[in-house]
Amino acid sequence: MIKKASTPFSAAIAAQREHGRVAVIPDIKCISPKEGDLLRGRDPVSVAASLVSFGAPVLSVVTERRHFGGSPELLQAIAERTGVPVLRKDFIKDVQGLRDTVALGATAVLLIVASVDEATLKMLYEQALSLGLEPLVEVHTAQEMALAKTLRPLLLGINNRDILNLELDSGSPERTQRLISEKPDGCLLISESGILSAEDARRAARAGADAILVGTALWQAPDMALMYRQLREAVCSA
Repeated sequence: MIKKASTPFSAAIAAQREHGRVAVIPDIKCISPKEGDLLRGRDPVSVAASLVSFGAPVLSVVTERRHFGGSPELLQAIAERTGVPVLRKDFIKDVQGLRDTVALGATAVLLIVASVDEATLKMLYEQALSLGLEPLVEVHTAQEMALAKTLRPLLLGINNRDILNLELDSGSPERTQRLISEKPDGCLLISESGILSAEDARRAARAGADAILVGTALWQAPDMALMYRQLREAVCSA
């Protein structure tokens, strides 16, 4: 087991909010089912380190292999290299997946409401907490939001795209705008996926998101550092 970041994932986001900023979370993923290869020969570990140097307070790392080209080894390497809080994104469906997440050095884990039944979701949520992981509960519909609210999560994500369709749809921050009024009190809300421009980021921030999670737009930008700066400026001026 490697040493985890000393700061909790939620605390790093909350610290940004205390300074009047919406956190911009880079999503480290190798393949987009919709856009194809995102790396284009780049080393994702080095890119992750660069994004931290650009000001990223936390990172998200996709470990799903088949569709997104990730791996547990990638997460471990990024956690070791960067030292910032890392969220593991995958289809976690059992306790062993949570134990593995801890061993890899992540401080937070994605729990997708649509991918498990209600009893399993609640069990995974409680087990994650017992293992010292912060669960990010992800929803895409009003029905999923209602279920997520029963958990009273500290971290809640609205996926603007349909993960069960591998995010092949053309979702946008409009979904965040529609669902955010139903979020539970006291949670930090992350708008995920479908944020392709500074204007998209601004829309999510104006809707009330505490953070935005951006992957493809960063990876496809001609200048990733400039794109990250533009996103940060957009959400700070929202």
